[in-house]
Amino acid sequence: MKRLLLSAMLIAATVTTFAQGGLKLPSLSPTAKVSQEFATSSIDITYSRPSMRNRKIFGDLVQYGNVWRTGANSATKVKFGEDVEIMGNKVKAGEYALYTIPGKESWEVILNTGTGNWGADGYSKETDVLRFNVKAIRMEGMCQTFTINITDLTYNTCKLELMWERTRLQIPVKALNADAIASSIDKAINHTTIPYFQVANYYNENNTNLNLASEYVTKALEQDPKAFYMWWLKARIEKKLHHNEKAIEAAKKSMETAKGSSFEAEYIHNNTKLINEIQKGEFGTDKKTY
Repeated sequence: MKRLLLSAMLIAATVTTFAQGGLKLPSLSPTAKVSQEFATSSIDITYSRPSMRNRKIFGDLVQYGNVWRTGANSATKVKFGEDVEIMGNKVKAGEYALYTIPGKESWEVILNTGTGNWGADGYSKETDVLRFNVKAIRMEGMCQTFTINITDLTYNTCKLELMWERTRLQIPVKALNADAIASSIDKAINHTTIPYFQVANYYNENNTNLNLASEYVTKALEQDPKAFYMWWLKARIEKKLHHNEKAIEAAKKSMETAKGSSFEAEYIHNNTKLINEIQKGEFGTDKKTY
């Protein structure tokens, strides 16, 4: 391990020397940065991306049962801009090193405070913040280059997705911001410029405070009665509240006010579908935003 660390330091020193001379050589495991707005802040990831290059990865290059840096070069770092919940465990806002222990059926995922480590060198179990297991999903296609994505975004949830070779992991993340958002909404509603539509849309997407959502979207429409997208929101809220006549009336108003816009076909389709669902007695939860 010490030899590997020394070699890495020598390579880094060589690259620095070349850089000073104006020469930049390509890296086999280039650094990537992922920055995604999430909830009321962001998730930021910095990692290096090795490629397969005709090698067998898991169970060979990356051995099962051993701590892996989850990438290449220095430790992979994940920064949460606010407190989150991962697999039922609270994680404070901050930056963490992301380590994993791959297995054939499941992986152990580790958040650690050793963000300055070079890969797994310097890793200590004593500085772990959280450990949990995630099922390894076999993919049909091949992922040649190690990839970390942030997917399945909602107002307060997402998934960290790790992929390489034929293996994919999905780590659920939930923002713990309900109280902070409620406080912000209370302040905003008492402001001179009241964000009625935005708050109504938030309540609708989270299926909470629907009576308030109905009240707020109605007030928003009083300020802008030709906003077809607001009528569409009102129609969905009233449908959830089983206010059938109000929902159908709002849907028709949305289609009427959308005429002549570039969204006319879309809103006619969506509102017609909603009306048909009401007439058939279907009251499913709509989780889309238009």
